[in-house]
Amino acid sequence: MEESTRKNSCHEEEEQTHVHEFLGSVKVVPEEDEEEFHNHRFAGVSDQVIPIGNGKHKHEIFTRTDFFDDHFHEICVRTEENIDVGDGKHVHFASGTTTEVEDHVHDFVFATLIEDPIGD
Repeated sequence: MEESTRKNSCHEEEEQTHVHEFLGSVKVVPEEDEEEFHNHRFAGVSDQVIPIGNGKHKHEIFTRTDFFDDHFHEICVRTEENIDVGDGKHVHFASGTTTEVEDHVHDFVFATLIEDPIGD
């Protein structure tokens, strides 16, 4: 079994900060056959906090889209800094382009959900 190169592998203990749920759809790309226009959906949970100073932070997100016509794409992005939404809560924006598969990519833009929505 290949060892994880990610900082927070299943076997490391680290102080937990917080994470965000996210979900979205990539933008539609046209295929040569106009009846094959398609997009993909994705969902998941971000990685822990990456401090950037001044009380601000970002998160890394890595996930795969759902399948369409026997293919999927990967999304690997670092969010924008935290955006206050009141009551001590915040969200993050993320945008970018998926990996290329079958000679095409998809752009995406989304906002994370509020961290710990039922917490204090």
